[in-house]
Amino acid sequence: MNYHFIAIGGAVMHNLALELQHNQHVITGSDDEIFEPAKSRLAAVGLLPQAHGWFPDKITPALDGVIVGMHAKQDNPELQRALELGIPTYSFPEFIYHHSRNKTRLVMAGSHGKTTCTGMLMHILKAYRDFDYLVGSQLPGFERMVRLSDAPLIVIEGDEYLTSPLDHRPKFVHYKAHAAMITGIAWDHVNVFPTEEIYHNQFSLLIETLEAGGQLFWFKGDSALQNIVEKSGFPKQESYDAPTYENVAGGTQVTVDGAVYQLPFYGRHNLQNAAGVVKMAATIGITAAEAWSALETFPGTAKRLEPILETESLTVIRDFAHAPSKVQASVSAVREQFPNHKFIAVFEVHTYSSLNPEFMQRYQGTLDPADHVCILFDPHVFELKRMEVPSRETIEQRFGKGQALSTKFELEGWLHDAMKTKEPTVVLLMSSGNLCGLSVDYFTDSNRS
Repeated sequence: MNYHFIAIGGAVMHNLALELQHNQHVITGSDDEIFEPAKSRLAAVGLLPQAHGWFPDKITPALDGVIVGMHAKQDNPELQRALELGIPTYSFPEFIYHHSRNKTRLVMAGSHGKTTCTGMLMHILKAYRDFDYLVGSQLPGFERMVRLSDAPLIVIEGDEYLTSPLDHRPKFVHYKAHAAMITGIAWDHVNVFPTEEIYHNQFSLLIETLEAGGQLFWFKGDSALQNIVEKSGFPKQESYDAPTYENVAGGTQVTVDGAVYQLPFYGRHNLQNAAGVVKMAATIGITAAEAWSALETFPGTAKRLEPILETESLTVIRDFAHAPSKVQASVSAVREQFPNHKFIAVFEVHTYSSLNPEFMQRYQGTLDPADHVCILFDPHVFELKRMEVPSRETIEQRFGKGQALSTKFELEGWLHDAMKTKEPTVVLLMSSGNLCGLSVDYFTDSNRS
């Protein structure tokens, strides 16, 4: 088959292109800008477009399909040409369903934790089943973020964000899951979902699209989610929560049905997610004991409470947390795991939601467990998104704790002062950006002197 990708540089889009080429399909693509690692990965296999931009002459009747990414706009000239010629046009969620319509589909959803949950389930299945997958991050032990084969089942990270320029429904409604898990709901993407009610409605749509006879698992500690599930009337649904656990060096010890398992990750939110994943695995015949045993070797996911430096006196952890609920969960997890350490937390205000002065109020108290707090913001990011740059005082007031800084130089100076201590220290770096270019190389013994 011959497929053309509009906006081939996207995280999932370029992985899907690589996988389809690996499966002997003919692939072409376009984009107006492509960043690393997509740029190098596409170039390595001859798929990097020779020029930036959109070229309608690439769209010909010889194409079997066009796959369009969310980065493209509705008036994209290549998209318009494909529609004029009547070429089958797919968003990537539609294409994934098209490929998997005869498979058992397991979908992981929720405002937070879905990448980690998808990774956990993939790690469990790797020991017991052949499966396809779609996940939103590169995982250890998996060559790409997408696998499409003749396997009988597929694991999908289900995103609530918009499907494509032509389809403003959430991506996860296209998958028509046989089993779905919802980790929790916390209002996010305020530029797309302007009210909490509208955001919650996306998850109602997910439940409505589950296959007849399907199963739904949901976190029992989320009252908003409980309300949505109860209103849905979905018959085969079950809640879950974290098992009995104890923090130990390097992770957590959990007890389930009298058996003890040593897990290499920590944080109550990770443990409750693991409990839900175990229930998802059971839908395809994997026992709880088999699933928990497999999780004893789970390597984690990139930028999800990921240790990037560990010495006798200093631990540095990188995390993708950006929404208030994610920040609170990550900060609480680190505080619980390192109760006797000096705790330094850095949070970068970077997403559209976090940049919104009114939404910013929702971060109030989320950083309180840390001893020292820095709120990093780049005025240029506000300007790019045509948003007014708030004062440092406004940011500090919204968060309720911490010092607002706006440059790498200021951040490095602040960290130098905060790390002046003889006691064991843990540093948590939370960002969906790049922390103004701060490098892990900064965290050396020389900077603590």
